[in-house]
Parts: sequence; structure tokens; C-alpha cells
Amino acid sequence: MQVNMHEAKSQLSALAEKVWRGERVVIAKAGKPYLDLLPHRENRIQRKPGRFKGRIHMADDFDHTPEDIIEAFEGND
Repeated sequence: MQVNMHEAKSQLSALAEKVWRGERVVIAKAGKPYLDLLPHRENRIQRKPGRFKGRIHMADDFDHTPEDIIEAFEGND
């Protein structure tokens, strides 16, 4: 849901309830997205990039798609 700044000011309580129920609310300024309205969460955990380094492994043939699979998608029998 996107609302303009004036509407957000006059309906803040209602918008806050929608956000708490899981709806996404974007406040626009001059018709363009300006702010995201988010619920406050205690003890929000910050992401730490690279925390799985060395723990995720890809198979050597990850990028290879078997011909029968390609043919099934393309409709070539």
C-alpha cells in the first residue's frame, strides 16, 4: 500500500495497525516512494555478511543442465 504524506499524517494510527498486521506501507512524497513504515522490533539481529563462509558448497556440475531436462522444457522430443 502506498499513501501520500498528507494521508499518512492524518491516518497514522490506522496505518500503524496495518503494518503490525504485516501489511507493507510506503509513504510517498510528490508521488514517489519516500519512506517505508516498519514496526519496531526489540533485539533485531543485524546481518553479518559472510557468516556462512566455508559452510556452503556447490556441486561441481551445478551449472550443467542435463539434455533431457532442457528438451522437456523446450518441447523437443
